[in-house]
Amino acid sequence: MRGLLYRDTFPRLVRDVQDHPGKWASRLVLLLGPWTCLWMVEILNENDVFRDLADWQVLMNMVFYYIIFTALRLVLGRNRRAAAAGAVFCFLFGLVDHYVLRFRGRILFPADITGWRTAANVAGGFDYSMDPYIGQAAILLVVYLFLVAVCPPQRRRAKVGALASTALWGSMICYCYAFFCTGMLPALDIYTQQWVTQRNGFLLNFSIALRYSSIDKPRDYSKELVLELMEEHPGTAGDPGRRPVDIVVIMNESFGDLTIFDELEVSEDPTPFLHSLEEDTIQGLMYSSVTGGGTATIEFEYLTGFTSLFQPPHTVAYQLYVEEGMPSLAALAGSQGYATTAFHPYKSSGWNRVLAYQYLGFDRQMYEEDVSAPYLIRSYISDKSDYETIFRTTEEEASSFFFNVTMQNHSGYAQSWRNLERTIRLPDRLKAADRSAEQFLALMRESDKALEELIGYYSQREEPTLVVFFGDHQPPLTNAFYEKLYGKKLSERTTEEVMEQYAVPFFIWANYDIPEMRDVVVSPNYLGAITAKAAGLPTTGYMEFLLELYEVLPAITPVGFVTGDGQFRSKSELDEVQRDWLWKYEVLNYCGMVDLFDEARPMFILGEEGGQGD
Repeated sequence: MRGLLYRDTFPRLVRDVQDHPGKWASRLVLLLGPWTCLWMVEILNENDVFRDLADWQVLMNMVFYYIIFTALRLVLGRNRRAAAAGAVFCFLFGLVDHYVLRFRGRILFPADITGWRTAANVAGGFDYSMDPYIGQAAILLVVYLFLVAVCPPQRRRAKVGALASTALWGSMICYCYAFFCTGMLPALDIYTQQWVTQRNGFLLNFSIALRYSSIDKPRDYSKELVLELMEEHPGTAGDPGRRPVDIVVIMNESFGDLTIFDELEVSEDPTPFLHSLEEDTIQGLMYSSVTGGGTATIEFEYLTGFTSLFQPPHTVAYQLYVEEGMPSLAALAGSQGYATTAFHPYKSSGWNRVLAYQYLGFDRQMYEEDVSAPYLIRSYISDKSDYETIFRTTEEEASSFFFNVTMQNHSGYAQSWRNLERTIRLPDRLKAADRSAEQFLALMRESDKALEELIGYYSQREEPTLVVFFGDHQPPLTNAFYEKLYGKKLSERTTEEVMEQYAVPFFIWANYDIPEMRDVVVSPNYLGAITAKAAGLPTTGYMEFLLELYEVLPAITPVGFVTGDGQFRSKSELDEVQRDWLWKYEVLNYCGMVDLFDEARPMFILGEEGGQGD
């Protein structure tokens, strides 16, 4: 065998290269194409391919580039045509991604393709001028196309043998099947990059997002079943006499009340005003679906009533699942004459908010540039300036539904203490576990002061105002710190103890009489429907279903459940009745998010034919 290889195969290969240099040059250029495209597209993706991507990310990107070039070669039959077509296709796709990154602050996602009509409607308002990234990528494209052009053309179509062609197509199909249709990616712990979306590389991140863009259909799902549930939950017309002029919803970044942990020792209460609220207040704990991060997930659950429990793990609905006209509390409030505003005093690029807020029915969006002369704490706009912006905006509107996501308390907590007083002290044992924890507690003190100003302002206002306030998640402090709070290793916690790390404060307060309630338990997927009920708004059939489900399972999260009798349970520990309700929820969740067919629309969207209204 060795003799055959050295005495026959290699000399024949050398002679073939000498006799047909053009054929081998075109093959070499074709093989070089995927590497050129990776470099070119990552320039447009504003990545340094040699520094920003790990080896495994480069490898997984390259697999897809070679699949593209191999498929083109098999279809077109000529190396030069396949190389040129592949390079131009990748450049154009990379260019679209670059403009999305430039205008939206995050890369192209599969959901953007389905929303191309909306993008086309506003395309004329953007600047498409050349920038250094486009220039560098264009130079690379031109150089590569020059190499393609100087290769001698093939005289006739070069066929690939049937066996080789079948093997290539089979290999590509098998890889794509494993990537998109099996548990390969979850097993490798590979998910979409969510904030700095470029960091997987464009083609890999787009493919991963495509892999996770579908939600599994529930067991025994059918349109007939949805219509049966629709008949059982017709919705209500609400109570116009109870409606406030303004509904102000504040989701406070990382607002966590760590005093719920018995082992926390602090020099003083970080949130005394929060703990003093009683009059005209519904208050308690909200069990978030995330901890330490994932703000957009809680926004989505609150505004829509859908839950991340039924979504693939580590995915963000704002990036993958929100579509134009999706049911939301904002759209419902807008249908009742409220001016709807979404406000986040930071960059508009995060979490695909611009498009998500538009699809969820907000009339107006505000970001950091809309805050006048902001007072900063550390490097972020303070809650104080945030709330002053709300005051001004609600004064300008006849009636408003104002949804605010604050920024002051965002991690990390080892930043400069600019405009932040060192008010809270921890004992040495807790400080040693996480030296940044005192900064977080100091931020809670500042949030509490701003909260007192917020409630004080609306207390003096004549217009009826309803304020809904909740944290999105607990802060990302170290595992060692939480182990000190639990007094045990995190792996030894019960379901109840695990959920304690997901608990954040919430309250509903009004400057008029409302029933007072304490120690209420809820999760964000219910809180939007509860807001609508408290505000006297009409409720859709889906909201009425949620309010009934709330009596059975008042907290639903990916890590556990709270039952109607106050027990903490894992999914496997739910009884038959609870599991049946959860299955119905999954059915309606799937219908509203994925399969909102015409006959079911009145259950989710107010004002549709057959739906409830005033």
